[in-house]
Amino acid sequence: MKKNNNCDLKTCFMCQLTLKEWHPAIESHKRNFIAKKGEVIIKEGDQVSGVYFVTSGNVKVHKQWGDKELILRFANDGAIIGHRGISSSISTYPISATALETTKLCFVDIDFFKTTIKVNQEFAYGLLMFYADELHASEKKMRNLALMSVKGRLAVAILGLRDQFGLDDEGFLNLALSRQDLAAFTGATYETVFRTMNELLAEKLIIVKGKQIGILNEAGLTDLSSK
Repeated sequence: MKKNNNCDLKTCFMCQLTLKEWHPAIESHKRNFIAKKGEVIIKEGDQVSGVYFVTSGNVKVHKQWGDKELILRFANDGAIIGHRGISSSISTYPISATALETTKLCFVDIDFFKTTIKVNQEFAYGLLMFYADELHASEKKMRNLALMSVKGRLAVAILGLRDQFGLDDEGFLNLALSRQDLAAFTGATYETVFRTMNELLAEKLIIVKGKQIGILNEAGLTDLSSK
């Protein structure tokens, strides 16, 4: 990754919740980088060195599931990645993280990160809530994988990505997503996702332009997501 010195100490999750008096310490310990599209930021199985915060851009957090890739979540502006490596029993990252576009990142080593948690009560509480929300989302996703059809999972994914990334002026998701990544995110095969996307198009629930997905019928997608 290419080094980058731009950081306003305001954007990321850590800076927003830590004491202002702690910001000089962050300034002296942080390192800023730029990752190119497709560049691996964290590799599953590597030794834990620290955590990253996304200053701008989009990142997919993923892991190997047998011979397939499973995308656990997407991280954009202000989000944290690498926190899954914080454990009392393991010392390697259980996930990988890859830039989906040119992405700016802030990195802090693991020892300083743990010290920051101990010193900053609001940050510690915010991190606890983040872990709780992430656990809830993971449990819901596992339930959907077990009980919901691929069409329903696609509807859930599209609406969730709309909530996270928003829509552009033309009504498309502010995230260009390949069919392969969409399959990895919904836990389905590429062929099944391709066929199901065509069904959603035929039913005029969505519109597609290249790798961009637009919502035509939110009520219809919501109905599918509840089945």
